[in-house]
Order: sequence, then structure tokens, then C-alpha cells
Amino acid sequence: MWKKLEHWFETALFASRWILAPFYVGLIAALLLLLVVFVRTFLGAVPEALTMTVEVAILKVLTLLDLALAANLILVVILAGYESFVSKIDTEGHEDRPGWMGTTTFSGLKLKLYASIVAISGIQLLKLFMGIGQKPVDGHDLMWATIIHFAFVVTAVLSALTDYLSARGSKSSSG
Repeated sequence: MWKKLEHWFETALFASRWILAPFYVGLIAALLLLLVVFVRTFLGAVPEALTMTVEVAILKVLTLLDLALAANLILVVILAGYESFVSKIDTEGHEDRPGWMGTTTFSGLKLKLYASIVAISGIQLLKLFMGIGQKPVDGHDLMWATIIHFAFVVTAVLSALTDYLSARGSKSSSG
């Protein structure tokens, strides 16, 4: 009887991974929202293209780049998260299958997330710096944006270092 109860419990635990599927559907919807904002931002810039200054053009492009990086981040989380925690995606042999799919570990996913967050934060900071002179920028806000970006960088580096040391330690203990 206990064996049967244990088997039922373990089967239910394993099946519970499917509770994550609606989260990934929600992230697909968030990706569509970013697409709408991207298109709206791009189309809004087109009529101004012949008259905008270089600084304004760079700020608009940085905004588009920021949206693209955020979309990439969402896609990586959707694909790698689904494959890591829910089910393998049957795309074996498909010519467009990204090389990292099916090979990204949780540690690798975490590092991709940190790298994307640092890149997005860096673009936000660059946009803030680029905006200096066009509109008043509070030095206090600039200081905090720089500190937060630096915190993201340090977190990413420490996480990478921790993963490296952990992998190195597990190799030396097993071999």
C-alpha cells in the first residue's frame, strides 16, 4: 500500500510541472505586447526621420534595441525554461533550431538572463546619458541608475564566478 501511495505521489509531483505551461503562454502574450510597442515606436519615428537630430535618432534606435533585447530575454526564458522544467520541444533536425536549445543548463540560462539584464540596464543608462542636454536630468537619478547598473554587473560576474567555481569543484571531486 505504501509503495502504491508513494508511486501516486511521485507521479503527481512529476505531472505538476505542467502547471508552468500557462506561465509560458503568458510570456508569449508579453512578447506580442513588446512587438506592438516596438512597431508603434518604429512607425512613430519614421515621419521624423528626415528632421531628427543624430542624438534623437540614436535614442530612438536604443529604445528599439532595448525592446529587442527584452524580447530575446523573454524568448530564451520561454524556450529554455519550458525545455528544462516542463517537456522537451520536438524540433530535432529542424534547420532553424537554435544551437543552445536542449543544451542550456539552468546555470547557463541564469547567465543568459544576467547578460540580458546587464545589456538592457546598460542601454537604459546610455539613453539617460544621451538625453543629457535635451531635457533636465536629475543628478540623483543618474547616480542611482549608475549604481543599479553596476549592481547588475557585479551580480552577473559573481554569479558566473560562483558557477565556474562550483563546476570546477565538482570536476575535482569526481575525478
